[in-house]
Amino acid sequence: MTAQGHQHLGIIGGGIVGVALARSLARRGAEVTVLEKEARLSQHQTGHNSGVVHAGLYYKPGSLKATLCAAGRVSIREFCEEKGLPYREVGKLVVAVDETELDALAEIERRSLENGVPDLTRIDDVSHLREIEPHVAGVAAVHSPHTAIVDYAAITDTMAQDVRAAGGRILLHSEVTGIRLENGRVRVITPLGEHVFDRVIACAGLQSDVVARLVGADPSPKILPFRGEYWELAPERTDLVKGMIYPVPDPRFPFLGVHFTRGVYDNVHVGPNAVPALSREGYTWLQISLKDTWESLRWPGAWPLAKQHWRMGVDEISGSLIKPLYFQKARRFVPELTMSDLEYKSTAGVRAQAWGRAGDLLDDFAVDQVGPVTILRNAPSPAATSSIAIAEYVIEHYLAATPA
Repeated sequence: MTAQGHQHLGIIGGGIVGVALARSLARRGAEVTVLEKEARLSQHQTGHNSGVVHAGLYYKPGSLKATLCAAGRVSIREFCEEKGLPYREVGKLVVAVDETELDALAEIERRSLENGVPDLTRIDDVSHLREIEPHVAGVAAVHSPHTAIVDYAAITDTMAQDVRAAGGRILLHSEVTGIRLENGRVRVITPLGEHVFDRVIACAGLQSDVVARLVGADPSPKILPFRGEYWELAPERTDLVKGMIYPVPDPRFPFLGVHFTRGVYDNVHVGPNAVPALSREGYTWLQISLKDTWESLRWPGAWPLAKQHWRMGVDEISGSLIKPLYFQKARRFVPELTMSDLEYKSTAGVRAQAWGRAGDLLDDFAVDQVGPVTILRNAPSPAATSSIAIAEYVIEHYLAATPA
């Protein structure tokens, strides 16, 4: 029995990271309660995820993202195999469309090899590109054949079954409105009642900085919500894409750019873009929170961020509002694509991107500790891929010791 087995632990947030953490703790014998503010699990980032199980191509070697992505990929595959959930290695092709992108592609290749991406290959022969993706355009690429696709909402629901089977509780409609530290324990207040825990771990995603403020943590980093919008390929045109076709990302920005992904149920979506959301949970332009928008605008990092990235911001917003501009971005990689092939905008997702007072967008995962409360402050992609590994990391590095 570990130290956690003698404690009542509260998990704030019912996304895949929170439920994976609850599952790991419950299986160790801990008394675990998950508090989720919505009517179901996975309603935000997890449920709007593209479903990609990342192999670790992009991340700085030695970073938490790189190490936990590698471990998490294996854990997610094993979990899906154990539970009979779909896990399809459709492969990813990162494509340089012209010679100007070759240096950046070489950097992706270097990072991939250093991160141990399995069976990665460099392709400089256009005919070889076409063997993998017959309709793609480009001069070179790196191919990750084991990049996979899953259903993260189904994985989360299955993990939740394990939590309950091990004696844990998952309480829905339980938005956390207050946190008080009392004699080394934590009182958590929700509309449905109060709970007292020995330790609390907050995996609150889009609300992570709000929860951090409740417990008196540093306001920085703050969450800046970015909406990613997807178009869906018409069913009769999904043969244009066999697996995943990705661009060479701009290293100055923490988003990958518009790409093609064949989903686990054989739909193909095109996207996402990255536009500032006008609400923490703003899945359309019509979902506006004046409070959230004002808090973002008055944050000290707002002006430095806008000054650095305003051109890209204008480009992304224009593509969101004007379909032909979005179409032109996608068509660079698949020249046979027509406007009518982009059939409809499927459900958008909102990424919880942490940013600091100086306007810097945090690139790596980040965790804070305030006494008996542990807060996951930044967990964007590849957090879903890394979820089981993140859970093990938090338990080992933050829960194993007695809190100060």
